[in-house]
Amino acid sequence: MALPSFNWWGKGSHKGTPVVVTMENPNWSMVELEAPSESDFQTSTVTQEKARGKNAKQLTWVLLLKAHRAAGCLTSVASTLFSLGSTVRRRVISGRTDNNDSSPSTENKTVKTRFYNCIKAFLWLSLLLLGFEIAAYFKGWHFGAPKLQLQYIFTAPFGVRDLFDGLYTRWVLIRVGYLAPPLQFLANVCIILFIVQSLDRLVLCLGCFWIRFKKIKPIPKEDAIIDLEENGFFPMVLVQIPMCNEKEVYQQSIAAVCNLDWPKSKILIQVLDDSDEPATQLLIKEEVHKWQQDGARIVYRHRLIRDGYKAGNLKSGMSYGYVKEYEFVAIFDADFQPAPDFLKRTIPHFKDNEDVGLVQARWSFVNKDENLLTRLQNVNLSFHFEVEQQVNGVFINFFGFNGTAGVWRIKALEESGGWLERTTVEDMDIAVRAHLHGWKFVFLNDVECQCELPESYEAYRKQQHRWHSGPMQLFRLCLPDIIRAKISMWKKFNMIFLFFLLRKLILPFYSFTLFCIILPMTMFIPEAELPAWVVCYIPATMSFLNILPTPKSFPFIVPYLLFENTMSVTKFNAMISGLFQLGSAYEWVVTKKSGRSSEGDLVSLVEKEIKQQRGESERNLDETKTNILREQKSRQKKHNRMYTKELALAFLLLTASARSLLSAQSIHFYFLLFQGISFLLVGLDLIGEQVL
Repeated sequence: MALPSFNWWGKGSHKGTPVVVTMENPNWSMVELEAPSESDFQTSTVTQEKARGKNAKQLTWVLLLKAHRAAGCLTSVASTLFSLGSTVRRRVISGRTDNNDSSPSTENKTVKTRFYNCIKAFLWLSLLLLGFEIAAYFKGWHFGAPKLQLQYIFTAPFGVRDLFDGLYTRWVLIRVGYLAPPLQFLANVCIILFIVQSLDRLVLCLGCFWIRFKKIKPIPKEDAIIDLEENGFFPMVLVQIPMCNEKEVYQQSIAAVCNLDWPKSKILIQVLDDSDEPATQLLIKEEVHKWQQDGARIVYRHRLIRDGYKAGNLKSGMSYGYVKEYEFVAIFDADFQPAPDFLKRTIPHFKDNEDVGLVQARWSFVNKDENLLTRLQNVNLSFHFEVEQQVNGVFINFFGFNGTAGVWRIKALEESGGWLERTTVEDMDIAVRAHLHGWKFVFLNDVECQCELPESYEAYRKQQHRWHSGPMQLFRLCLPDIIRAKISMWKKFNMIFLFFLLRKLILPFYSFTLFCIILPMTMFIPEAELPAWVVCYIPATMSFLNILPTPKSFPFIVPYLLFENTMSVTKFNAMISGLFQLGSAYEWVVTKKSGRSSEGDLVSLVEKEIKQQRGESERNLDETKTNILREQKSRQKKHNRMYTKELALAFLLLTASARSLLSAQSIHFYFLLFQGISFLLVGLDLIGEQVL
């Protein structure tokens, strides 16, 4: 049936006039509608006015609420700034710097002083040039166009120039003829290295995307799982826990390892204690004795002479005769807590894979949200495990052993020469030698082992110094062996160029040189230029890729970019020290722990000892309690300090940002400004744990 057509008409005013609707379909009858009356319009008007009044009141309350929130926000910001100012004031008044630090240091004092003096001299020179440039600015020189400067120099009559103009003219000519060409050449070299390293990172990210897209993961063979679950075949496993004066975290690591789901007759736990504090030794001994009484197969070993640091400690643990009875060795640092099923998820990957020498698990962090420093570390290490380790493990079966949370085939350790004390990165050393002997590695991204991140900048800085000086020591020692090794050319290229040079040497070199030296210099020598895409766009893109494994950390993408550049000064110094054997590059400093994962353990330690150590006398309990309280009191004597190199670089970058403001270089100005502020915050030790 066709739809009816409608014709609407009316005449006269709409007030009270009928509106007739005619429908051209014969099956429809005539309908007459009455238009609304005047009283209806009045009622509607009153209702609308009431609604407007109500809406006005609601809008007023909303505005008042927003004003209240804004006032609260301003009050909070003011309070934060006041607190920050007070903290900075106390830190400056205390005068504690890294130069008068009495704790063990990874940096030689002479090398450290020379490096700082170079930065300080550069800073004073930049301040002098800034004053010179400001004076020239008020003289009418145009900083944003070097060609205009040269045109003015060669066209202005000599009599017009005064003494200052003559000096500035000579300075511009020196810049153009002598300073700009080598600086531009060095900048171009760093840009090339920067692009190559960025491409390497992009390829790694694409490899990680491919692994996720194809759902690629190492899967043990079915008969290996059947052997464990149905046949009850469990190989002999040795577990080592190396530690040194780590009284804050020893309890949870020992407890976690003793609770591993593995037959007690098939596992032996070695607590390798290198502590030189008698109270700490006593506490660890008592903890081992407690678990021995509970039925765990655990032994305590202590060396009187701490030769070789961690490598020497692990080597001594492997020297006992009973080690020959074991097929695998699992290693956990003192702050690591493996899950009970750790061995059941790692050991099966060795079954019927006789060329697999290492199975590595990833780390997870119990204190990743403790402060800004731990959040940024979480971003960095998540990318390392999720992307670097996983991609290298899947596609080339080689990556650097992380030193803990891994299981080694003891045969692979022995054939590769065992633990050597020649560097501070014994984990990377044994991994390289095992790879040269043909052993393959497996990385399990879905098996996590909890651990703790350094919460103070001091601890993190020393850790990073060791992690970046050690690979350069190892590269010098291993290069001849890599060249002579009977492996493919691709593996040699990967190990020499990608593993060592690009990721361990080039990255800290260009990061420090390009963004902390060359970029500020180009502000005072504008004839040498850095494109905006080098300063802003590519670094932002790389930071975006780095933060992809931790999506919740996206709000910290800018702090992460700035902090990585800030850490380049420490990494560059460490890289140079390790490459040229400068300073105390072979000194091992244990990373300080806070024991966040076992805060309750330290509080209730004495009560636990009273309940569980039945054979101990009251005198020994009192002595143990006194030692614990003394150690806890000594922990509270930590204090923050200022870092001179970071502060000098902060003022250098801020000076360069002021110079870029004269040249109207917006992107360069903002980058230098925020990077200088980042160096300033780190130099004042405001980024990590605050204890004073």
